[in-house]
Amino acid sequence: MAIDEGTAARVAKLARIQVAPERLPALAEEFSAILGFIEQLNEVDVEGVEPMVSVTPMRLKRREDVVTDGNQPQAVLANAPDAREGFFAVPKVVE
Repeated sequence: MAIDEGTAARVAKLARIQVAPERLPALAEEFSAILGFIEQLNEVDVEGVEPMVSVTPMRLKRREDVVTDGNQPQAVLANAPDAREGFFAVPKVVE
C-alpha cells in the first residue's frame, strides 16, 4: 500500500507533529514501508496458535484473594485531615 504526501501530511497533523514540506516524501515512504511490513504479517498462517503474553511459557505467581484491613488503621488515618472514631470524616455533600 502506497501512502502519498497528502496522507502523510494529514497523519502528521492528526498526530500533532510538525513536518517540514521537504520531509513529507521521506515520511510517506516510511509510512508505506511500515504498512508493507504489516501486510506481510497478515500473510502469516496463525491458525491454531494461541495468543501469547510472553515469549517464555510461564505462569504468574498468584496469591489468595483475601480482604484485610491492612493491620495498620492508625497509620492510614494519620494521613486524613479529619478522622473520628477510626473513620475518615468528610463534609456532608447531600442534604
